Amino acid sequence: MKKTALITGASSGIGREFAILHAQRGGDVIIVARRAAKLDELRQEIVNNFKVNVTVIVKDLSVVNAAKELYDEVKEAGFQVDYLINNAGFGLRGKFYELPWERQQQMMNLNMNALTELMYLFLSEMIQRNEGKILNNSSTASYMPGPMQAVYFASKSYVQFLSNAVSEELSGTNVTVTNLMPGATSTEFAKTADMENTDMFKKAFSPVKIATDGYEGMLKGKLDVISGLTILQKIMLSMVPITPKKILLKQIKKMQGG
Repeated sequence: MKKTALITGASSGIGREFAILHAQRGGDVIIVARRAAKLDELRQEIVNNFKVNVTVIVKDLSVVNAAKELYDEVKEAGFQVDYLINNAGFGLRGKFYELPWERQQQMMNLNMNALTELMYLFLSEMIQRNEGKILNNSSTASYMPGPMQAVYFASKSYVQFLSNAVSEELSGTNVTVTNLMPGATSTEFAKTADMENTDMFKKAFSPVKIATDGYEGMLKGKLDVISGLTILQKIMLSMVPITPKKILLKQIKKMQGG
């Protein structure tokens, strides 16, 4: 039976690849982002290549109440969402007390509040059907505090812990929540966060690989999926829990050009 996936942040990068992946498998997609032109381009590409239905919803999920508006629009259109892929998010680089508060608030609204509300709203329906999958795009940043990206790192820790906790609450059902934790990825994220010239993004991975790993992990109902790390980065990540925090903080700050 054809599955419908709702994908946020679908206009570019990992979200765009999620939409293409799902369409390749024969599933219908609801693609959501701020940029109408980019969504229309993606819609046309999918329609031209795959025999699936594509619905475009232009929505800025960093705005308060936008998540509920999205849910209402989906329900009014009569769609059943089988897979919810919470991919939308952005970061900012700079000192917490120097960055514009309005942008940091938008980041918290998008990275945490919208994701949480969409999970809450669609999860109740999935539980009633006893079927459904949620994939939340967190980050390997979720394992540590992040000087020069304090709010972003903290928001991704929230996503990891929320995803894992709800996953356990769903044990015994056929509904799963998967937490995707990418490393540095070649997307517009680095440009938005002013991270393009930092050590962290010197060896960025393709969004195709990240999306594929995350999508396959979601289908298998995995708890966590880590993707897009070099061997050295994997070793460094494994050392995080045992590295003295002050040393860790200095290392992370340096990696981000601080």
